[in-house]
Order: sequence, then structure tokens, then C-alpha cells
Amino acid sequence: MHPQPDGPPVDASEDPRYRMVSLWHDTVPGSFAPRTALPGDRDADVAIVGAGYTGLWTAYHLLRLDPRIRVVVLERKVAGYGASGRNGGWALGEYSISPMDWAARAGTGAALRQMRALYEAIDDIGRVADAEGIDAHYAKGGWIDLARSSVQADRISAGVRARHDLGLSADDVRWVGADEARRFCNATDVVGGWFNAHVAAIHPCRLVRGLAETVERLGGTIHEETAVRAIQPADGSGSARVVTDRGTVRAGVVVRATEGYTRDLAGHRRTIAPVYSMMVATEPLPANVWEEIGLTDRPTFGDGRNLIIYGQRTADGRLAVGGRGAPYRFGSKVVSTTGTHHPIHDAVEATVRQMFPMVGDAAITHRWGGVLGLSRDWTPSVGLDRATGMAWGGGYVGDGVATAKLAGQTIAELVTGTASDRTDLPWVDHVARKWEPEPFRWIGINAGLRLAASADRAEARTGRPTRRIDWLNRLLRRS
Repeated sequence: MHPQPDGPPVDASEDPRYRMVSLWHDTVPGSFAPRTALPGDRDADVAIVGAGYTGLWTAYHLLRLDPRIRVVVLERKVAGYGASGRNGGWALGEYSISPMDWAARAGTGAALRQMRALYEAIDDIGRVADAEGIDAHYAKGGWIDLARSSVQADRISAGVRARHDLGLSADDVRWVGADEARRFCNATDVVGGWFNAHVAAIHPCRLVRGLAETVERLGGTIHEETAVRAIQPADGSGSARVVTDRGTVRAGVVVRATEGYTRDLAGHRRTIAPVYSMMVATEPLPANVWEEIGLTDRPTFGDGRNLIIYGQRTADGRLAVGGRGAPYRFGSKVVSTTGTHHPIHDAVEATVRQMFPMVGDAAITHRWGGVLGLSRDWTPSVGLDRATGMAWGGGYVGDGVATAKLAGQTIAELVTGTASDRTDLPWVDHVARKWEPEPFRWIGINAGLRLAASADRAEARTGRPTRRIDWLNRLLRRS
């Protein structure tokens, strides 16, 4: 969609394509005029590939730990162009795998530490934003996951009980009845829900653009419109290398922070699979409509369906809602989702109007989407191989706003040798196996998407749980 009249004034020097990526890009203050591209070969202590959350949080914490570190961030477009600037705006206290999955892999104590570290990261996003003067519209209102059928209620309540059995408390997650759930979010057909206190709503592009400015203020260098072709491990000289279309950066450590765009790096086509999520946003809604909907403290919301939806009340009074289901592209191809009119957008808009009939004929002013990164075992990870100088963070499967904050801080501590409670968490140095070659990757991922959608249809039709999600988990080996 085209920028709206209430958006910020456009700097004549900026590329309008960057302003039109999403609602968040349309409404962020400041200019999208690209920073200077890499002017040729150079040396650094740490080179970071990707100016999204993972890369910029890594740079931020490196410079806070040691202001003398020479940090260079390389970005193919502009900071926040990818998922970090166009996501649903949830700093979510959950990973792409459950706390119970962490416990099965690493034990109960380690799983609880992994969860608590994420909760702390969510609070720290707010603290850093305040300290650095980043107005990211941060609101820690929690998350209400609505049960809108008896099947969803059984599934959600079982998840709450399992978390309590693990050692999380009702102050962390709790079941709420229908009346309380509707007070949070007055959607249709609500029979209850799960409230997670550890979730904050943000304006994602304000956060990522503010982080970029802060990194520069602290002494880091960001080169935009610089396409990285390959990252190469350290050789006999002791330096790793980042090969770009503008020159080569040699550094003691190279951080891969490319998430859904990792497939563009030589040798990494099967490391992370890019899959899509699509969003729509309404025009600002009047006060009387918000009185009916609720979301007073800006809790984020979703429901218990298998094919995920997610939404928030924005600081300027819009409903911004997203959903999964767009097909994976053969060969891990990444296509533009800017300004598109995709059938998934239509489905998400229909969901908005079905869940919230009080929005009436309010206009949908923005439609956009982007890629998220899917690791083969659905498990996010961070790590540093000192022998090669290669570090990484990613595989967030769409739950990356808070996870990337934790990742960036952890990577910075690993690089600087800073002792902390984060550097021995279960996800540190986890390496997922690579995705299958095509056409098996295309068949498997799209079969999984279809299974999730068909499971929702079957549950709606029969009112009973379906085994299709068990088949999906076995297909993708999530557990």
C-alpha cells in the first residue's frame, strides 16, 4: 500500500522503496536514506553480517562491554529492512520449541534457566530503549492466547499445566476463564485462554532503527547497500573474512545474523529455510470500537488454532494482525512481499473481521509480509567457534524479537569472554542438521503447512482434536 497521510514526512534523499515495505516502515520517524556502502577492503575486530535485531543487539552489547572493539555491520539493504522491521511487534516469552522440549533435551533446571533468560531479555528491551532514548512504543501488556473452541481450550490448558509441572508459576503463565479472557480481548467465540505475562508489544521498526543509531553513536560502523556473498573461516593469518560486492572485511570474529536470508550466503542454502508470514493493518479505530475490543494495556493476542495468527493494538490505535500459511518457495527462493496482494492477506483480513465484527467496514490500509528462518529441528541457537572465528545466532521460526535480544547479548559475551548466566544455556553451540536437498525440502515444508491448515478445518468441522498435528510433528521432527 502507499504511505498514509498520517505517516512521517519523507526525506527527499531516501529511497521510497524502503518506506513502503510495511506499516512499521511507513510510520517510523527519520530517514531511510542508505548509509554509506563499504568503500573497499578493511579490517575489523568483529564483522557482523545483517543489520537486524541479532546483528544490532550483538553490536550494541559488544560496544557496551568494550568500547574499543572495532565493530563493522554489513547490510544488503538498510537496517531493519527484513524481518526485524516488519514483524508482528511481539517481544514474546516463548521460543519456537516449548519449555518442555528444552527440558527433554537438557533437563528441567536448564530449561527453566533458558526461559528465565528470555523473560529477562524482554524486560531489558524496555530498559535499553528507555536508557538510549529509543521510542519503540514498548508496552509490556502480556499475551492472551484465546481458546475459541473446546478443542483449543483443551490444548491450551494442557500446555499451561505442563508449564506449571515444569516449574513455571501462575505469575508466568495461567489459564483464564471466558469472562476474564474477553476482558483482555473481546473476540468472538471465546471460551477461555492462556495469559502469558512475559510479552511486550513494540513498534518493531522504531526499535531496529533506533538500535542502528545507537550502535553508531557508540562507535560502531554500519555499511548499507552492501551485499555479502560469502563468509570464510579464519586461515593461517588468524582472520576470518566477509566477501561482499564492495570489498572484503577481515576480522577476528564474523557473526552470521542473517536468519531467513541465510540462503544467500555461499554454502548455506540448506542451513535455514525461509518461510513467509503475512500481515495486515487497519486504519486507526475510534475510541468506541476499542471500548468493545479491549486490549486496553496493549496485550498481544492470538488464538489456539494450529496455523498461527498473531496481533496487537498499535500505539496509534490500529489492529495489526498476521498469519502463516504462504507456501515455501522451491530452492529456498526469497521473493518480495512488499506491496503484494496475497491470498493469505485476504485470509488474515477475513480473520480480523470474523474475530472483531465491531471493526465494521474499517479500511485495511497496509498489507505486507516477510520471511522468517526455520531451522531443521525448529530450535533457535547461538554459538561461537573460536578456531574458525565463526559466530551465529538464528533459527527463531518467527519468535525472534526477544530471542534475538538474548542472542545478541550472548554472542557479545562469548566473543569478549565475559562470564554470565547466558553463555552456558542449552541453546549455546547447538547446531541443527541441514535441510534436505530439493525437491524433498519443498515437499516436506509445504506438506507441513497444509497439514496445519487441514487440522484447523477438521477441528472446526468435527469439534474434536485431530491426529494431523502429531503427523506434522513427526514430519518435521519438531520434538
